[in-house]
Amino acid sequence: MIIGERLKEARLAKKMSQETLGGLLGVSKVSICGYETGTRTPNMSNFLKLIEILDLDAKYVLGMDVKVINEDGEEYPVKMANNDIKIIEEIKKNRELYNMFCSNPKRTVDKIKSKFNLK
Repeated sequence: MIIGERLKEARLAKKMSQETLGGLLGVSKVSICGYETGTRTPNMSNFLKLIEILDLDAKYVLGMDVKVINEDGEEYPVKMANNDIKIIEEIKKNRELYNMFCSNPKRTVDKIKSKFNLK
C-alpha cells in the first residue's frame, strides 16, 4: 500500500488527475486508481515512468526512506518503511505482545491470522 499512497500523494501535490497521469503514462485512469489503491502493481517500465513524471525517488516510493539505527547510533545496512516502524512502535507499546513476537514471531503471526480468519 505504501507505493500507492506515495504515488497518490505526489499526483495530488502536482494537482494532477488520475486521467491526466494515465494519459502521460499511456494507461487508463482505472490503472492509475489500481496503482494508488494497491489492487494493481505497475510493471517496471511504468514504475520508472511514474517516478519520472511525478519527480520522485524510487527508494522513497518503495518505502525505503528511513535508515535503521541501533542504540549506539550506528546505521544498519537495511532501511525500513515508515509504516513498518509505526507497526513496531505499536507492538512495543504492549509488552506481552512484544514478548510473544520476540520469542516466536511465526507462531504469533499465525495466532493473529487464525483469530481474524486470514490466510
